[in-house]
Amino acid sequence: KNPFRVEYQVVNLAKLAELYPTGGSVTAADLIEKGAVRKGQPVKVLGNGDLSVKLDVQVDAWSATAKEKIEGAGGSIAQP
Repeated sequence: KNPFRVEYQVVNLAKLAELYPTGGSVTAADLIEKGAVRKGQPVKVLGNGDLSVKLDVQVDAWSATAKEKIEGAGGSIAQP
């Protein structure tokens, strides 16, 4: 048991594509409003699924695959 371990809430690219069909800006606050994640925990984006729209994502963490796919669709990813 590591007391410093961070438990992330996971959001896949497929879910982002579903929530933002026209693209746009994605923040943790937006995801909380849409009910994709709960308040109070950091958010991590994983690369499961495909993305065809441009998203500007600002979350706490992401996988290499997710970053590749987001940038490949013309978007950007950064920490808030």
